[in-house]
Amino acid sequence: MRSMGRTLIRGVLAAVLAVALLHGVCRAQASAADEGLIVALGDSLTAGLGLDERDAWPAQLERRLRAAGLRWKVINAGISGETSSGARARLAWVLGLKPDVMVLETGANDGMRGVPPQVLQANLDAMLSTLAAQRVTTVLAGMQMLRNMGPAYTAAFARVYPELAQKHRAILIPFFLEGVAANQALNQADGIHPTAEGYRVVTDLVYPRVLDAIARVRATRRP
Repeated sequence: MRSMGRTLIRGVLAAVLAVALLHGVCRAQASAADEGLIVALGDSLTAGLGLDERDAWPAQLERRLRAAGLRWKVINAGISGETSSGARARLAWVLGLKPDVMVLETGANDGMRGVPPQVLQANLDAMLSTLAAQRVTTVLAGMQMLRNMGPAYTAAFARVYPELAQKHRAILIPFFLEGVAANQALNQADGIHPTAEGYRVVTDLVYPRVLDAIARVRATRRP
């Protein structure tokens, strides 16, 4: 038990250090020439587990924006294995980056671990309230659960995202992995995490919603 406790403490400290390092690196990379900052807060589906970070969707999104002449920086703040409780716990650190837009992708690990949907809802509700209070325009990535969790669970889980997006006026992506989930050609060998091509499809979904978010930010900046 003591060994397990030490392992847990080391894991927590490593996570804190990783966030601190991310915070410093991201600030160093931000450019005064950029029009704004987008932070992608999520789990392994944002971190790009199994791939070079350049192939994860946040990096692909930034390249897509730059190709369209939009000078917006996109920071990948994904941590593999994180639940919505973990995302909520580190939100204040991530807000230290002063994002204009946040793409919030969390909940898949909650579902896979059987965390009650009410817990997911409470965490997302709190995060969206904080983001609104900080005047951060939010794109909320909706998730769906496997049917083997039972119809009542999957239905309750799926309702969380659209209900909260409406409540907080967040921009909703109904299903973050639309067109990718269960498509063997677009997923790595684990059948869960997208390939680089799979993340291209994800970027296709995220991109127009981010354009909507950018339009909202610009509207608030007008004198």
